[in-house]
Amino acid sequence: MDRRTTSGLLATLTVVCLAIVGVYGFVSSYLLGSPGEWLVPTVATLAVTVVFVGALAATGARSKRWRENPYW
Repeated sequence: MDRRTTSGLLATLTVVCLAIVGVYGFVSSYLLGSPGEWLVPTVATLAVTVVFVGALAATGARSKRWRENPYW
């Protein structure tokens, strides 16, 4: 395996581990316990994050230059 493949694998594993920790925290705090006053701010933050990431993905997908990079 070359350096780029190893770095990509490490980055992917890091993102997966962070997602697992986040899901565990969400389930243990909100689904199993009482969310209390933090439910509305949490839902709003998740909604803003999804919209922001979706906008970035849409912007990148519509770009004409994304394959002009020497990486591809």
